[in-house]
Amino acid sequence: MTAGLKRLGERPVREIRVGNADASALFDTGLEYSAPARGTWNIVHTGMLIPEAHEIFVCAQGCLRGVVLTAAEMGAEERFSTVAVRENNVTDGDLEELLIDGVTDILEKLPKRPPAVLVYTSCIHHFMGADLDHMYRTLRERFPDVAFTDCYMNPIMRKSGLTPDQLMRRQLYSLLEKRPAHPKKVLVAGNDFGCDPGGDLDALLWAGGFELCELQRTRTFEEYLSLAEASLCVTNQPAAIPAGELLRDRFGMKHLHLPFSFDYGEIRRNTETLCAATGIPSPDLGGREEACEAALTRARDAIGDAPVEIDYTAFSRPLSLARLLLDHGFSVRRVYLDGVSGEERGDFDLLKRDHPDLLLSPTVHPVMRVAERERAEKTLAVGQKAAYFAGTPYFVNIVENGGFTGFDAVCGVASLMEEAWLQEKDTRSLIGIKGMGCGACL
Repeated sequence: MTAGLKRLGERPVREIRVGNADASALFDTGLEYSAPARGTWNIVHTGMLIPEAHEIFVCAQGCLRGVVLTAAEMGAEERFSTVAVRENNVTDGDLEELLIDGVTDILEKLPKRPPAVLVYTSCIHHFMGADLDHMYRTLRERFPDVAFTDCYMNPIMRKSGLTPDQLMRRQLYSLLEKRPAHPKKVLVAGNDFGCDPGGDLDALLWAGGFELCELQRTRTFEEYLSLAEASLCVTNQPAAIPAGELLRDRFGMKHLHLPFSFDYGEIRRNTETLCAATGIPSPDLGGREEACEAALTRARDAIGDAPVEIDYTAFSRPLSLARLLLDHGFSVRRVYLDGVSGEERGDFDLLKRDHPDLLLSPTVHPVMRVAERERAEKTLAVGQKAAYFAGTPYFVNIVENGGFTGFDAVCGVASLMEEAWLQEKDTRSLIGIKGMGCGACL
């Protein structure tokens, strides 16, 4: 009766050479493991980017535990409330009344009425076929001075359609109202971190007489509403594309998706595309490439042949980074990722051809729970999960591109790698902090 059972930890694939890998199916899917590296943002952190908005989560108490702790850890308790769904609400069929009355009670008791409320429904509302349109319509009638939007904490949406992460990034802009377009405003949308002030994108737009607008630079709800004045929207990572499409379809903004990349040619093409859309003269980027080469040389001289491991939480294009570093003489041994995005297929194919011995490892496969987390050699990690799995105190502590754009990303990662190699960190303490940098929301 038990002949077909397998023990966890005996699954065969902890790593695979990129030369032998299939980009469409790297690893088995099923039960998932969550490594204790907590720096990435979740839907609570991201929603807090809307200034003065209040979040209300409506779900079962077991599910509420995590989001309540997130709000507490980031010091945002005053902007966060919950409505607990219990068994009797399911059996009695009063999910709609519970949400309407719960949100009403919260808003009537708050010391100050928020201008906007993000209501997060959960999987139970979809399982039970709750009438979401009715709920939001009723709330808008009761509170005409409050802007409501629908948000979702729904794990059943992770594998099909838009994921909760994509939906959250899109819904950040759902509260905007149509305004006359300003020809000199460019909105960078869908990121958790704002663009680095004075960085490549910011500098290019400023030199051309344009204003770079983004959610992270707003401090009031009225400033948030002014984002609708942008005539052009730019996204740079796949999860942000639905946000760009919303802004295009609802507000008539032109949407440019300029993929974040470490490839010089792709960075140049992105710059040329943006310049063509805005009328900004194309800059001479030779000096920027030279600066990148110098930064990479300095980092390579400092790090030498030491092994380097990278994970996807640090940068949305880990394979692009791996290819850049390998082509510049770094000893990149391993990349941690659970799948290959469409934007990375070109990098994957080139790595498969030019660096077939590069190892790929999953991050969520249960086998990683018992993966060896010690290295015989001093190892440099780029990203928190890579630091955890490699068991190293020498790591670049960054998540989701860190606000870098263009050639700044190349110079920036080279500098951060050099710094990380020379100064060890308290890995256990740092990677346990949930939502790295999310204080910018408050």
